[in-house]
Amino acid sequence: MPYEPPTHSVERSLRYAGAAVVAGVDEVGRGAWAGPVTVCAAVTGLRRPPAGLTDSKLLTPRRRTELNAVLADWVTSHALGHASPQECDELGMTAALRLAAVRALEALPVRPDAVILDGKHNYLGGSWRVRTVIKGDQKCVPVAAASVLAKVHRDGLMAELGEGYPVYAFADNAGYPSPVHRAALAEFGPSPLHRLSWAYLDDLPDWRHLKRVRLPHQPDDLQLALDI
Repeated sequence: MPYEPPTHSVERSLRYAGAAVVAGVDEVGRGAWAGPVTVCAAVTGLRRPPAGLTDSKLLTPRRRTELNAVLADWVTSHALGHASPQECDELGMTAALRLAAVRALEALPVRPDAVILDGKHNYLGGSWRVRTVIKGDQKCVPVAAASVLAKVHRDGLMAELGEGYPVYAFADNAGYPSPVHRAALAEFGPSPLHRLSWAYLDDLPDWRHLKRVRLPHQPDDLQLALDI
């Protein structure tokens, strides 16, 4: 299916407003039942992007892998941040996304002056100057780059982690609810990589007693997580 290539237009507008360093941020793993949520922050400058760059979900696994190899050297800098399944359970997804995103942004060699965040909602907040862009992973070069880098990295991580839990076929589904994954959960229950506050446990009579109920947190709980 043809698609419009991403551009630097949002990045240019932020630079015009005084932001010398602009990072694109995208996440992967939000809807998974197992594994971390992963965020990539990428700084690309205003150079012409590699051919075919777009939202990772629009690319075949082979094309994503090829682009990932190119992007790793093409971007000015990039960094990845994760929030573990346990942190997703303890904090909730919005706060877990923020935790992973801050970890990624703070791992960049230079702190960005502005961030282009994929989506409608600003889950980053705090002291970051954020521009949200719906379908930013299709429209904005640095967000598209972050999308591919995050997806390929997390897929590889899930394949590696899944070697210890082969019944769930994480190398094939990356922790998302495929038929094989669902069948394994029904028979064997959740692994240490699974998120235990997720609703899927409600549909597993033999295992629903393992479900964690997330209690309300104090406002400084996320800051404590960031400080660890």
